[in-house]
Amino acid sequence: MSSLSSISEELDELQGQITDIFRALSNGFQKLDKVKETSRQSRQLDDLTDRMRECKRLIKEFDIEVKEMESSNDAGTNRMLNERKQAMVKELNRFVGLKKQYASSLENKRADLFERPDESPAENNGLLASSMSNQELVDHGHKMMDETDQTIERSKQVLAETVEVGTETAATLKAQTEQMDRIVNELDSINFSIKKASKLVKEHGRQIATDRCIVFMLFLIVLGVIAIFIVKLVSPNNEDIQDVPGLAPPVPTNRRLLWNPNQEYYKKFV
Repeated sequence: MSSLSSISEELDELQGQITDIFRALSNGFQKLDKVKETSRQSRQLDDLTDRMRECKRLIKEFDIEVKEMESSNDAGTNRMLNERKQAMVKELNRFVGLKKQYASSLENKRADLFERPDESPAENNGLLASSMSNQELVDHGHKMMDETDQTIERSKQVLAETVEVGTETAATLKAQTEQMDRIVNELDSINFSIKKASKLVKEHGRQIATDRCIVFMLFLIVLGVIAIFIVKLVSPNNEDIQDVPGLAPPVPTNRRLLWNPNQEYYKKFV
């Protein structure tokens, strides 16, 4: 994936974090194939699931940022960003599918619900049958059938209770999952709002600092003008400030010109 720094620094940072998570997920699933213990596989699968949740949150944040920039970008840029988002979602769904496969494999390993019945030796059964009369054999057969029927009924009852408990558990888990999704979405929105607010506070802080510098410069200029007026009032004949417009001493009106062109012209005709 190419860098998005030319479009937005936030998008570039989000893409880098998502790429790092994808790399960690790929390495994690490769290591999971080498783990033989069920408990270790379960712990590692939980860790990979947490990483996928974090990746999902970052992709949502990436999508929010892209939608806010649609009005300021051209059609080509928006299409490129949407394709980038779809590629991220597709890659995440691939890892979610792997996670489901491994979870199903772990459940199959743990699903040892039935035990093998102990096989009675055939020789003992032959000896027992040979020592019994026909009536005793019939009575023994009926007794075994009754015991089998009772066992079947108990198994049906246990199975029905198990199905009922499983249904209630599935409904509870579904409700909790939906609630967790809503909480995650709300947390994502809050986190994004906090980032936007922090960005606006920084911008306002820089603007306030600039305004203060301008006010301070104007204050220095006003102080300089006041100082010049004060010096002029205290020392009106000061030659150092005679060149300041409006502050030079007035020109005396009793000065006489050394040469009057009108008088010279007049003398020629006298």
